[in-house]
Amino acid sequence: MKNKKPEFNRIAIKIGSNVISQSDGSLNVSRMLRLVEDVAVLVRQGTEVILISSGAVAAGRSEISPSKKTNVISAKQIWAAIGQVKLMSNYQFLFSKYGIHAGQVLATKDSFRDRMHYLNMKNCISSMLENRVLPIVNENDTVSINELMFTDNDELSGMISSMMDCESLFILTNVDGVFNAVPGCQDAKIIKEVGMDSVDHSKYISTSKSGFGRGGMLTKYSISRKIASEGVDVFIANGTRDSIITDIIRRKEVPYTHFVAGTGMKNGVKKWLSHSDTFAKGSVVINDGAKEALLGNRATSLLMIGITKIEGFFKNGDIVRIFDKEGNNIGLGKAQYDSKKAEQNIGDKRGKPFIHYDYMVINEKIKENHQA
Repeated sequence: MKNKKPEFNRIAIKIGSNVISQSDGSLNVSRMLRLVEDVAVLVRQGTEVILISSGAVAAGRSEISPSKKTNVISAKQIWAAIGQVKLMSNYQFLFSKYGIHAGQVLATKDSFRDRMHYLNMKNCISSMLENRVLPIVNENDTVSINELMFTDNDELSGMISSMMDCESLFILTNVDGVFNAVPGCQDAKIIKEVGMDSVDHSKYISTSKSGFGRGGMLTKYSISRKIASEGVDVFIANGTRDSIITDIIRRKEVPYTHFVAGTGMKNGVKKWLSHSDTFAKGSVVINDGAKEALLGNRATSLLMIGITKIEGFFKNGDIVRIFDKEGNNIGLGKAQYDSKKAEQNIGDKRGKPFIHYDYMVINEKIKENHQA
């Protein structure tokens, strides 16, 4: 069965710091203009575009050197506060040349913490698109702390593209795609396509990071595979090449790595849950019977009779992880009991499920291995 062709009615574009920053960290406005021109072509054709742009911290760093008594976290917050203004003012000026209104959306990982926060952000971006305002999303580095930071804007772009039901995500970096060795090495070749059944190339990818960005190619690879599994085509390409986005969409012979979208698209709730592991408040251990049921092909809720142990403190509505007795992470979901009541009802044959199927996601790798 052939893969269906990617669609581009609504797309997300992530622009890395190394694409739009010069060697001193200042913004490369001429490169930003080339990217804005490319986006403007798509907007005129009726494509809905969501931009996720890094570069604020790097831009701020080029403007000011904090005093020696300023700690690292505070310095980054200062750079972000200064740089975000510069970043957005440049984007607004450049997009205005093409009659496009651009609006800022700042996010922290806490914005995805619960379903209400998640839907508030989705409704905000949806309203912007409906009113022909191009959303420019960035992590709010002025208030983010380590526990609530995205791995980098690659992770944020994946969460945004999934949340907004984008058909495609473009991750623009300063190399031509994912290589099977360090780019520039004699035997390094670009990996043109990664499918759901492709071998895991992560062991061949360099873990080094370059320039001003927080993320590396290994992060981009793992996030791209995850987002593709949720039904989004992902393209990793070189944002320093002119017209790279429109060239890919027009299927021109340009270098990039394409992560082919899987067919098993999740619904809205399960998409939210797929990116909520870091918000889990506790966990439960299940018996073999519950494990068999959850890893089978039938839609099954987790019942109290299948639970053998409650770990941690959580409230009704919190996200909890599900483990088997060997410690394997089976999945996670939204609890319908608090930890105290769950403890009291372990083994109960009656009553409502601990986690309803509609509010549960299963670890696909565990499921595949179990059914193999």
